[in-house]
Amino acid sequence: MNKKTARAHTNIALIKYWGKANPDLKLPLMSSLSMTLDAFYTDTTFEHSPEITENSFYLNGQKQDLSSSKRVFEYIKRLQKMYGFNDHFKISSINHVPTAAGLASSASAFAALAASFASSYQLDLDKKYLSKLARLGSGSATRSVYGGFVIWEKGNSHDTSFATSLIEKPAWDLQMLAVEVNTQPKEISSSTGMKLAQSSPFYQNWLARNQEEIDLMKKAIDNKDFTQLGELSELSANEMHSLNLTSQPSFTYFSPQTIALINLVHKLRQQGIECYYTIDAGPNVKILTKHNYTEKIVNSVQELFPNVKIVTAGFGPGVTILN
Repeated sequence: MNKKTARAHTNIALIKYWGKANPDLKLPLMSSLSMTLDAFYTDTTFEHSPEITENSFYLNGQKQDLSSSKRVFEYIKRLQKMYGFNDHFKISSINHVPTAAGLASSASAFAALAASFASSYQLDLDKKYLSKLARLGSGSATRSVYGGFVIWEKGNSHDTSFATSLIEKPAWDLQMLAVEVNTQPKEISSSTGMKLAQSSPFYQNWLARNQEEIDLMKKAIDNKDFTQLGELSELSANEMHSLNLTSQPSFTYFSPQTIALINLVHKLRQQGIECYYTIDAGPNVKILTKHNYTEKIVNSVQELFPNVKIVTAGFGPGVTILN
């Protein structure tokens, strides 16, 4: 059968990746460590056959024009060339993640697309190799191949840059609250932001600290040390966004709501409610906490922003073939 559907869940980096060594291969300048989430995911169906006469891409039921399909088409044609295929295809994706809003929609999107492509062509690929293919579509997609805690080793070539699972199904009392203050596509893309950030005078110092922070996070995970995990996650996010603020020219993904939520997290900690924030390329804030604090945090956020959407997420699985 030439039609397969795959589901991949998005991931949020706790130790951030922010800069490419090779844009074509999506090789990062640093290693990163993430948490795959159960609440956000993408279902993608990939179909190919001689009966299909043109390439098409449907997102959430709507056929995309050539401009919107360009990145996806180029990615699939690249994979087809790698394996000697050249038939036409149809892609249908249902995205349960706000697109281009700093909630890692491309991670689940390209992980699901890579898996459905490989399955439809009956390629017998292990997860390590699949993570390499997913990386060619989106860097962070390499981590969404796995569930739980995942590390992406930066490597220095296509063969050496891939993700591996640290703990596929962590037995942790750990939740992430995604506060969606703005789900509109961001004005500055992640690719552009990464390039600009490298002009910061502090960028090289951040790179030099990467392995130390990865090692500390691994230790926190091994010891189930929530405080250390939270502090490192918050530090990594602050370091990343400080590069944006000190780039030439400077920019920020923060909105007034972002700053207000950062201040709220600080206030909650002072009240004895242990929680930490992490923020990616967008204004939306993710709050790490434990189950018994969740209700209090949600109520506090809603007091501040009554109409904001809050999604509570736990650990999600790796990529799966649905049918």
